[in-house]
Amino acid sequence: MMKKLLLAAFALLSYGANAQYTTPNTNVNWGLDDLIINAPAGVIALVDGNYVLSQNLTIAVSDTLTINENVTLRVDPNVEITIAGTFNADAETIVITSSADAQPFGTIRFEENSTGFLRNVTIDFGRGIRVATGDFEMQNCAMSYHQAGTTTSATLTFSTGNPLINGSTFTNNMIPAFGSGANIESAPTLSNNYLENNNTANTNRPQINMGPSGNDTIRIVNNIIKGNPLLTLVGGISASSLLGNQNKVIIDGNTITDNRYGITVAGANSSGFIRNNTIEDNNTQNIPAQGGSGISLNASGNPTMNIIASGNQIRRNLWGITVIGKARINLGDGTEESPGGNVFAENGNGGNVYALFNNTPHAISAMNNCWIENTPQTETDIENVISHQVDDASLGLVTFTPFGCVLGTDAFEKTSVAVYPNPNSGRFTVATARDGQIEIYNLSGQLLFSRTIDAGENTIDLPTASGVYLIKTRTADGVSHDKIVKR
Repeated sequence: MMKKLLLAAFALLSYGANAQYTTPNTNVNWGLDDLIINAPAGVIALVDGNYVLSQNLTIAVSDTLTINENVTLRVDPNVEITIAGTFNADAETIVITSSADAQPFGTIRFEENSTGFLRNVTIDFGRGIRVATGDFEMQNCAMSYHQAGTTTSATLTFSTGNPLINGSTFTNNMIPAFGSGANIESAPTLSNNYLENNNTANTNRPQINMGPSGNDTIRIVNNIIKGNPLLTLVGGISASSLLGNQNKVIIDGNTITDNRYGITVAGANSSGFIRNNTIEDNNTQNIPAQGGSGISLNASGNPTMNIIASGNQIRRNLWGITVIGKARINLGDGTEESPGGNVFAENGNGGNVYALFNNTPHAISAMNNCWIENTPQTETDIENVISHQVDDASLGLVTFTPFGCVLGTDAFEKTSVAVYPNPNSGRFTVATARDGQIEIYNLSGQLLFSRTIDAGENTIDLPTASGVYLIKTRTADGVSHDKIVKR
């Protein structure tokens, strides 16, 4: 229902180069049309079927802005949107973008104690979103071509609580996709997202750049994180506490390729799990002394670090796993919590293979792992790909027996299958050396599509909405698991 309010109900303030308009804080649910009717002239208008916001807008603490229809909102350069109350955006297709080519609009700010829910929203050519509330959820959204703002160092910058970002796409942003401050505790869940070519400024930051979690746990689960080989300083995932804050992480089921490094966790008070990730070809800088690890842990002082790594597939990085300073890792101790099952292949530099480099005084339990994939191996062979006490008496001993590459776990079910392009518009190719069966699931595990495939290239038309999907391919060679993004 349209609200007929006096213009005087709005506050007009000076805000840099742009005026600032604030809704009247009267517990009203506003739509874009309501703002056109009630706001002073020049705030927002409908131009050629699109809404255009020309002055800074604040949704007051008790008010709500709702967008529940398919619309495009164009925002003038440097104009900001601040949510002190509630913002709900949920329709089939909502676009928020700049009104001017190559000139970003300002930051979208969710203030402390505000609420945000976004579904099916594309937000391009801005200065990122500042999330200062834990009551924030983003589902099946997309963000591209964002630059840094005065309060944003990432496309989504977190500063508290447990935001949820799921099934969304982040590409071609000048800054990292996700981030938080080095001394700011935030524990978001980042799940089932597609990230590619973020931090195009090529600064020394990863695509996911998280500070400490505090008492809760950062969950980075089932994401695809693809780098650009031309960006030599951009890493994959960092979840680190450099100033002593508690830091708990679960990094599980991600595919991380073509970055400077794969995963790094730093800080003495870090703990958690790194499981079931595929970490390949993270060597873009190609300087072994400065990076290139599939997984790297680093701690100093008197660490309580306790990272358990299992079921990871680590291939063609400059280093497989590096453990530095006084960091601690458990790569398999025969328990259900730490089963091992990590697979290593072709990680190396300078003509040497480095599956595991223990550069700490701590012993490492590393049982039940595959140290040289697709090759029969002896203890002598494995010694040649591990650096530890045997090579330097000041280092901790790595216990790597028993070992093997056919351990009867899902981590070793792998076949030669290629899925491309990714992301795509719904049509893609599955290339395999054997006849087999393909199954496609949504993120809830529901089977959506299945068919037989032949050896060679198979064209698949995915009859679903845009989003992230799981693909299981079965052939005589085994089972392959992939994730794909339909735009």
